[in-house]
Amino acid sequence: MDIYKDAIRPLLLDLAKTDPEWLHQQTIRSLSWLGQNRVRPPGNWMNEQLKRSFCFNDERLEQNLFGLTFPNPLGLAAGFDKDGVAVPIWSSLGFGFAEMGTVTFHQQPGNPSPRLFRLPLDKAALNRMGFNNSGAEAMAIRLAEVKQNLRLIPIGLNLGKSKITTLEDAALDYRNSFHLLKDYGDYFVVNVSSPNTPGLRSLQDASMLSSILSALQQENSLKKPLFVKIAPDLEWQAITDIISLAKNYQLAGIIATNTTISRNGLRTQVIPKTGKSPQEEAGGISGVPLRERSTEVIRFIWQQTAGQIPIVGVGGIFTAEDAWEKITAGASLLQVYTGWIYEGPAMTKRILQGLLSKLEQNGFNSISEAIGSQK
Repeated sequence: MDIYKDAIRPLLLDLAKTDPEWLHQQTIRSLSWLGQNRVRPPGNWMNEQLKRSFCFNDERLEQNLFGLTFPNPLGLAAGFDKDGVAVPIWSSLGFGFAEMGTVTFHQQPGNPSPRLFRLPLDKAALNRMGFNNSGAEAMAIRLAEVKQNLRLIPIGLNLGKSKITTLEDAALDYRNSFHLLKDYGDYFVVNVSSPNTPGLRSLQDASMLSSILSALQQENSLKKPLFVKIAPDLEWQAITDIISLAKNYQLAGIIATNTTISRNGLRTQVIPKTGKSPQEEAGGISGVPLRERSTEVIRFIWQQTAGQIPIVGVGGIFTAEDAWEKITAGASLLQVYTGWIYEGPAMTKRILQGLLSKLEQNGFNSISEAIGSQK
């Protein structure tokens, strides 16, 4: 019996009609406390229980990529721990890496509430959070206090543009955040694909993105791995242009993909909180509706680059089959968010065990052999 799926989730999603943002805040607060107290009672006992329940280790799942060691390919996507308050605990929940943020140079409250909605019929979420976070300086101070020996997995930092910054000044805004945080992230992500900051997606245009990547690499004296995170709604030519930039600016890889603005095929007719249809509500859709398109984008990037640029696959991963599909399409690493909310913390272990079975069934000795194997 999976107590989360069988008992807790129905209570939270169906009976209590709990506000998803409030629930998220309570979860983050609890995980932050656990992270801060993981080496002393009772936190150390709880931490051991988490590891016993949710971690799964096998050297066949390990990879060394862009100078970092990933104990397994399954990571936490940006958006869950926006301010990096629970960094020490993510490894205890079975993740092979975790991405903090999105963080902006200026502290900002984000968009008005309500701004996060569950779409259970679609196993999806609709969010228009708007990069709510306490700012790059506050994150830098917080991460400086996290002892290195508590960071057991690679930690990525996802950078976004402050809402008050003009598009013309975007490059400087990203550079200022990177300047404050470059000592504290193992890799960095340029987020130009959220649909919830006005004009942000226009920064995916080749000339605009080029100025941002140039500014960051000028600041990147430590040679930290840099990624760009792209939208699933881009045309193939726009993705091709971004691939060229990734090569020109020696990026470590591409994250595919962010949430989608498409509403095609949704079963949800009305969002109870607002009384409106998803088509009438602004924001990005994550979860199962994104699964197929994100895999298509992964496969396209893999084919266009002959597998030479690492891809982090995100979008609609709920099962080992979903994860395997993205890996064999070309993803070296994976990230989850919405699936983890719906399936619960036991999902990480289930997926990792399932991936190991897939390796054995297909005669592979390591996860790296499976990447891009589905031609």
